[in-house]
Amino acid sequence: GQGPPGGPYGQPPPGGPYGGPYGAPQPGPYGGAAPAGNVPPGVDPEAFSWFQSVDADHSGFISVKELKQALVNNNWSSFSDETCLLMINTFDRTRSGRIDVHGFSALLRFIQQWKGLFQQYDRDQSGSISFSELQQAFSQMGYNLSPQFSQLLLARYAQRGPSPSLQLDAFIHICMQLQSLTEAFREK
Repeated sequence: GQGPPGGPYGQPPPGGPYGGPYGAPQPGPYGGAAPAGNVPPGVDPEAFSWFQSVDADHSGFISVKELKQALVNNNWSSFSDETCLLMINTFDRTRSGRIDVHGFSALLRFIQQWKGLFQQYDRDQSGSISFSELQQAFSQMGYNLSPQFSQLLLARYAQRGPSPSLQLDAFIHICMQLQSLTEAFREK
């Protein structure tokens, strides 16, 4: 499973960490001068300019729908509704079902961290995580899960195909759910 050199993996396409806003033809606000608007304190200028292009209705907030249009997997599929909703709920301080620029900035840092782990566990650099890679990832993260349970997760979240594997959004989704389950157990 070697992907083509310089495929979606490895070198991100010009226009931002995830290839910029999905389907946008312009090279985008990335890489240029700081945006004209004032960047709020504590917000990464790149995140701020990306926030402005993702916030399609200029409400000052990003909805699940807007987030979904902005995030793509290595195979250029959009992140799932479920994963986008889960991430928005995690970074939504106002419980409004949307995130502001601070939440979006934190969310991008969060995705970058997960993307780093994903690339680390994607040992064959295929752009997706297979069953054996998932098992290794779980044990390295300190989760002692049975192969049966990992298989169940894979069946639930994997893209259909001869050898099921996980894209980045599904990997993030599973890991976030495992974390919240673990925290719930610790609180008991």
